[in-house]
Amino acid sequence: KNGGLSAGRLNGKMREKTLTMDTLNPQVKAVEYAVRGPIVIKAGEIEKYLEEGGTKPFSEVIKANIGDAHAMGQQPITFLRQVVALCTFPELMDSPSFPEDAKWRAQRILQGCGGHSLGSYSASPGVECIRKDIAAYIEQRDEGVPSDWENIYLTTGASDGIMTILRLLVSGKDSSRTGVMIPIPQYPLYSAAISEMDAVQVNYYLDEDNCWALDINELYRAYQAAKLHCQPRVICIINPGNPTGQVQSKKCIEEVLHFAYEENLFVMSDEVYQDNVYTPDCQFHSFKKVLYEMGPEYFNSVELASFHSSSKGYMGECGFRGGYMEVINMDPEVKAQLVKLLSVRLCPPLAGQAAMDVIVNPPQSDEHSYKQFHQEKSSVLGALADKAKLTEQILNAVPGIKCNPVQGAMYAFPRIFIPPKAVEEAKALGMQPDMFYCLRLLEETGICVVPGSGFGQKDGTHHFRMTILPSIEKLKVLLGKVRDFHISFLKEYSALE
Repeated sequence: KNGGLSAGRLNGKMREKTLTMDTLNPQVKAVEYAVRGPIVIKAGEIEKYLEEGGTKPFSEVIKANIGDAHAMGQQPITFLRQVVALCTFPELMDSPSFPEDAKWRAQRILQGCGGHSLGSYSASPGVECIRKDIAAYIEQRDEGVPSDWENIYLTTGASDGIMTILRLLVSGKDSSRTGVMIPIPQYPLYSAAISEMDAVQVNYYLDEDNCWALDINELYRAYQAAKLHCQPRVICIINPGNPTGQVQSKKCIEEVLHFAYEENLFVMSDEVYQDNVYTPDCQFHSFKKVLYEMGPEYFNSVELASFHSSSKGYMGECGFRGGYMEVINMDPEVKAQLVKLLSVRLCPPLAGQAAMDVIVNPPQSDEHSYKQFHQEKSSVLGALADKAKLTEQILNAVPGIKCNPVQGAMYAFPRIFIPPKAVEEAKALGMQPDMFYCLRLLEETGICVVPGSGFGQKDGTHHFRMTILPSIEKLKVLLGKVRDFHISFLKEYSALE
């Protein structure tokens, strides 16, 4: 009837698809990203089912799987939104409801944009005046350590910068293939990028019994073992830690930098949680500042890329995809290759660049918006500190759960005891025991957390990661439900005497 053309058939012959699971890039198949993995897909299905009038033993799904502050109810910082709004719709410059300090910032940013519009492309490394503001911010943060704006590159969130630097580093075949040293537990962006680039993942384990501290002997162990089958060329550090929430001491950072100097490793320092430090006796030290204080021999030679983002901190502006990296001591010819690679993706979103500018150039004490900005910032960080403490206390009161202090970042990563019978049942179902646990938790309580196996953990231990971002009322409900679930789970598998 249709000339012999039915869907996918010509003269009765079935046309094969070009792209199938067999022809798919094998590196893509190898990628896993737990924070948006199977458990989160399942949570989305349950959410839809509830919206369509279905019934469950709970009325809503509480997503504690991802560090998405605004989705969890955190309010935007007014000043940041004012500046970005003015940049996006400059006619608002005439409006009396916008403060002058926001207007002059927006005007300055727009002057740096082609056609004075946020709709233009910028230079690939970012808008020049924003790069200069970032360098000034870093210099102030690091108490005078010099920062050259030409070493600053704006990125589409920190993730984009991390991927770009890894792309430069991965090369070689077989035993000369690049090894990438990453902390375990780690944020799965790293393992996903390593899989996608077919690099070699080199695990160094953080010490859970010592508040997830980084032990220098463990770095040497991992490095020596890896050298037998690959060429370790880069070490990645997440400070403050994700998912583990530890804040590294200055002494620890010195040891890592000395190790990198001795073994000729490129250092990648993921510092997106630098504003999120809650424990009074902890302090954020940037790798760059510590490197400077170690003396010129170190500061002028160790290759270091440091990353920051608009998504975390007190801002929580994930959707803008704002971020930057500062890269020091890179070979000048390689730097030209980096710029070339960045130019292929044209530029990061201009609205994200504008948001990043406000973060590094906030209202000063003599400006109109200072008081409100300062109140909002303190209120967000103060609430997070309270929730960090509350989470640790409630989880540690549950039999079979042990949670280290949440010194910084936005997550708790408690260790959970899973009875042998439950471990057997999970294995029979072909899943990791903590995946089994988290699925049961989701199906019985509506709480969505991420299994520790998605971040990596020592064999025989089980964890989950949860964010501390829900409102304090919601967090209390969440933690209460986790407690009740865990106790009934232990009873069901007869682990409680």
